[in-house]
Order: sequence, then structure tokens, then C-alpha cells
Amino acid sequence: MMLAAKTLTSFPSSFPLTSKIPNGKICRPNNPNLSFPSPPKFSISAVAEPVQIPAFPDSLTPDQLRVDVLSESLPFIQKFRGKTIVVKYGGAAMKSPELRESVINDLVLLSCVGLRPVLVHGGGPEINHWLNRLNIQAVFRDGLRVTDAETMEIVSMVLVGKVNKTLVSLINKAGATAVGLSGIDGRLMTARPSPKAAELGFVGEVAQVDPSVLRPLIDNNHIPVVTSVAADNLGQAYNINADTAAGELAAALGAEKLILLTDVAGILEDRDDPQSLVKEIDISGVKKMIDEGKVAGGMIPKVSCCIRSLAQGVRTASIIDGRVPHSLLLEIMTDQGAGTMITG
Repeated sequence: MMLAAKTLTSFPSSFPLTSKIPNGKICRPNNPNLSFPSPPKFSISAVAEPVQIPAFPDSLTPDQLRVDVLSESLPFIQKFRGKTIVVKYGGAAMKSPELRESVINDLVLLSCVGLRPVLVHGGGPEINHWLNRLNIQAVFRDGLRVTDAETMEIVSMVLVGKVNKTLVSLINKAGATAVGLSGIDGRLMTARPSPKAAELGFVGEVAQVDPSVLRPLIDNNHIPVVTSVAADNLGQAYNINADTAAGELAAALGAEKLILLTDVAGILEDRDDPQSLVKEIDISGVKKMIDEGKVAGGMIPKVSCCIRSLAQGVRTASIIDGRVPHSLLLEIMTDQGAGTMITG
């Protein structure tokens, strides 16, 4: 609506409604005996000019910026509120204390605004550290750890006894309530030997998932923290690739989203060019990239578990850069995202 500006005219120069003092301030006369002549008549003329609305300052205060960010996050909170989000955590984001704090805080924030996060973790660097201390060489084939009986024992001790409980403690410290589990607990995951067991040793696949032990935790706003060790029907423990475990759990829980935190920007059109990030791709497109050799090495298990989870009903799967602070929030709370999103 256009408002008219008002112009006051015909005041005599002696009209003493206000007076100026030397410092330039305006003050009202304070003499009670001072009398004023009757004010003359004046006219009001309208000019067809819009009212000038003050512009916002170029730089917002921290409080204004915080409120602005929260306001812009509302559509994303509404979209994911009440939805299960499975996050696989590992790599550089686990090694760096600053990145670890960023991931934990993001996870707790998502829980506070109504999302239902489940954290699945590996612990490769920590396993390597302890293997090195015990003079056991770490060996990998096609991105998977070769796990003999001695290595399996170290894997179980490190993942179940150390890494899992450390993460639970950090989440609790940040203000949420976490519960630590392995795939063995409550028969959450039942393992079977890998088809390449002769080469890989006690590296397993997920034969079955029973998420019934997780559902009460999720329904009561706890954050399950699951480590990727599972046992077969005879009780033999197996090392399960954490990406694979996360994908199977996401499918069993009917998750809205699977997110894999990695040490790369995402899927690259050219593996030697970090700027060639593929922001979004469907299953057929990513299979074509595998066939062309553009996706290889350690990225193959990650992409494969995304494809499998999407085929089982997960809506989207994202491979994001865990080296970027708050990449988890960037992926969920922005349109731009923080890596590559794969759709069905």
C-alpha cells in the first residue's frame, strides 16, 4: 500500500515548540511561565512518494544471524521430522577431534529437532593403530580388510570395547542419550562368511537384520550407536564392512535417508579432479560409472551398499565429505547438500 508523505508549512520563525542548544541537541523549553502565541493555521499537502523503509544493516548481529538460519531450516526440519536417518561414521571425521565433535553435535541437534538418527561406525584407523602396536600388518583387498583369527580378535576388542563406548560417552556428554550395540546384541545382525572368505578370512556379509532391539530405543528418542561386528548362527564373530552394515540397517528400518561419511568429496566424474563432483545421480547412472571404471577401489563397497539399500526401500543415499565441518547438517538442512546423493 502506498502511503503519502506529509509536509507541514506556515510555521513562524518565532514558534518556540523546540529550541536548539549549542551542542546541536534538541530540547523542550523548561520555563513554566513561558507563554506561546496561538499556533497559526497550517496546511497538509500530500505527495505521491512511497514511504522509505529502513534497510537492514549489511552485517547481521550473531543473534540475528542465528535466528535467520533457524528460520531457513524450518522446511527441512518439517521434511525429516519423525524420519529415521542412518549415518555411517568413519574415516577422517573419526580421527580428527574437531571433526568428531562436529559430527556428534550435528547428530544431537538432529535428534533434538525431531529426527531419529542411528549411528553406525567402523574404526579402521583405530584398528590399524592397535595392529601396529602389536606388530600385525594390516592388509586390504578391494577396499576390504583381510581378517584372520588374530586380527578378528583385535577388531572385536577395538570396535566393541573401545570405539563404540567412546562414541556413546561423547553423545551423552553432548546432551542426548546414546545406547551402544554391536551386531551381535539382540541378534541385530546375523553374519555369513564372505564369498571371498578364502582370501579375506573372517570378513562377513549381513545375512539377516532383526531391528526389533533398535525400535524401542528409537521410539524413546535414544540414539543407537551400532558397531559393525556380527556373528553367524554358530557364534563365530565376523568383521562386517561398516558401509554395508549401515545400508542393511537402513533398509531394515525403512529409513528415509542413508548417509555415508567418507574421506572424499563424493562421487567424482574424474577421480583426479576434485571439482568434478557429481551432485545427484540415479542407480542406473552410478552403475554405468562402475562399469566405466570411474568408481573403483574403496568407493565400490560404498556405492554398492547405497544401491542395495535404495533397492530395498530407502528413499535416498548420500556419500558426503566427512572432512567438512558440519557436513551432516549441510546434507540434510540445505538444498545444495555436501556430497553426492543417489536416488532410486
